[in-house]
Amino acid sequence: MELEKLRAEVESVSEFYAERHDIARTDDWFMLKLNEEVGELTQAYLARAGQARDKGRTANQLDEDFRAELADVFAQVLLLAERFDVDLSAEVERKWLVWKPGRRRSAD
Repeated sequence: MELEKLRAEVESVSEFYAERHDIARTDDWFMLKLNEEVGELTQAYLARAGQARDKGRTANQLDEDFRAELADVFAQVLLLAERFDVDLSAEVERKWLVWKPGRRRSAD
């Protein structure tokens, strides 16, 4: 799925969830929610790596947890970018892809 379409879909789900649970999606909420999701990703990673309690979950379940939390972090990044009107594709191009091997940079 194209990034812009995915962003719009995630935004729609977040709006619905917030309305259903009476959540005010303030600037602070977007930032703190991302932090919460990164914490949950860290927990899932540690459990998967054997560095935290597995809570009786199988290796497959721990992998599923890790993938799910990674998706949550990604979705929150998309939401944060939407909130602050950041074109993530353009910013990745500017910040990361400029360093692609063989690509000419303005400093060259």
